[in-house]
Parts: sequence; structure tokens; C-alpha cells
Amino acid sequence: MCGIVGYLGPRDATEVLLDGLRRLEYRGYDSAGIAVRTNGTVTVKRNVGKLIGLEMALASDPPKGHSGIGHTRWATHGRPSETNAHPHRVENIILVHNGIIENHADLRSELEENGHTFESETDTEIACHLIYEYYKELKDLPKAIRKALKRLQGAYAFVIMSEDDPDHIYFAKKASPLIVGIGKDEMFLASDIPAILPYTKKVVCLEDDEFGWITKDSLVIEDVEGKAIDRAPKEITWDHVMAEKGGYKHFMLKEIFEQPKVVADTMAGRIIRSKAGIEMP
Repeated sequence: MCGIVGYLGPRDATEVLLDGLRRLEYRGYDSAGIAVRTNGTVTVKRNVGKLIGLEMALASDPPKGHSGIGHTRWATHGRPSETNAHPHRVENIILVHNGIIENHADLRSELEENGHTFESETDTEIACHLIYEYYKELKDLPKAIRKALKRLQGAYAFVIMSEDDPDHIYFAKKASPLIVGIGKDEMFLASDIPAILPYTKKVVCLEDDEFGWITKDSLVIEDVEGKAIDRAPKEITWDHVMAEKGGYKHFMLKEIFEQPKVVADTMAGRIIRSKAGIEMP
């Protein structure tokens, strides 16, 4: 379980990303990082440990820009370290990921044979290299991402940006949570609603096997074949306190009604971890 945020709009992206990550830190304490578009380039900053470590590292010289992505990590593949922290970057492709790629070992071997060199121990970096490989071939980032998604087995929520493309942030979802927040001339991505509630209460909940992108004033959702999906946003009526309770009046009610989902997610996670070759207790 990891936390993801993304932002595109007029605000200071670093402030929005860090604020969202604070609200998602329950999803991972091992490391945190952000990538912000600054003066035509993308600056990536990562730090091992809790989010406060990243905040302290950025305090004296935060990257300035109006779009970016962020991540707080619960380690699965690879120990907690700055090298294994997200965002991962391969040339002009930068992404964050929540989930587990089951066939990462086979893909790593294939990519190494094609000349790719890996810096981390994570399955996420494999996905980043794979997208870059197809981007070099196709010269079209949406097509490259779709082609990569068809090769990935397991669970994922991806948020992806490219140094070549200042106007879009891309996303994909399968068996990991991801929502879009719609504001006025600004758009948000997050793993959970509380991360974006201070900015908008209009959200679109993404479903499995969906892919798309945001601009500062638009949202496009497609399936992995490129067929358009039309989904109306929902208005969240809770405040941030109620959002943390999942819309229930009390945390006890939330825990009671979430039990079936928790059991199902736990079993699904055990199956994925087993297939991925991760030792389980």
C-alpha cells in the first residue's frame, strides 16, 4: 500500500503535493518523494523515512512549479532507501506507482537484454523503463503507456508525467485505488479522497483497466484499447473529518462496514505477493 498524489493547475505544486501526502501518509512511512515541473524541466526530490524528512529536505529550496506528482511508500520490492523511493525516472518519463507487478523479473531480464540499466530494486522502475522503451519506438506517450500496460501483470495505480509534455499528467488503474479531483482550472489525482478535499469536492472514481490523462481543465478516460469512457463526477458531501471516516458517522461504523472489503483485499494481496515471489508470514 502506497499513497499517490498528482496536481496540474495554478497553485504551487510542491505545497499541494506535500499537503496531499500528509493526508495519505497512513498508506506508507518508508520513504516519500515528489516530482515538480520547474522552468521546463522536471525536478525529482526523494527522501527515505517519514514524510517530515522530505519536508525538511525541501524547506530551504523547494521546487517551484504548477504541476507534479508525489508518493509516500510502503516497501514491497526493495528495502526502504532513497534509491528505491518514488518517483522513478527514466530519461524523460517520471512516474509513481501503488501496487505490485507480478512479472517484474521477466520484464527486467528482457529490458536488460535491450540495454537498459536499473538503479533500484523495485518493480516500479521496470514499468518506467518499459514505457520509455515503447515511447522511443512509438513517439506517442499515450500509445506507449497503453502498450506497456498490456505487458504488466498484477496490481497498479500509476501517475505518469513526461518532461516533453508540460500540459498533461497520465494515469492508469488496476486493482489499486485512484481518483480524479476536478477543480476550477485545476485537476488532482490521489489514492484517497481526503488528500484532495481541501481543494475540491467534485471527484471521479476510476475503475479497473482504465487509462487516461488530465490537463488543468479537462479529464479524458479510456480503456486500454483507447475507447473513450464517459463518467460524470460525484459531489462529495463530507468534510475532511467525515472523509477520513469514509462517510460514516463514527470510525467504529467504518470499521464494521469495511470488514468484507478488508478481508477481500487481504486475500488478494496475499495472492499477488505469493505470485510475485515475496515471502509472506
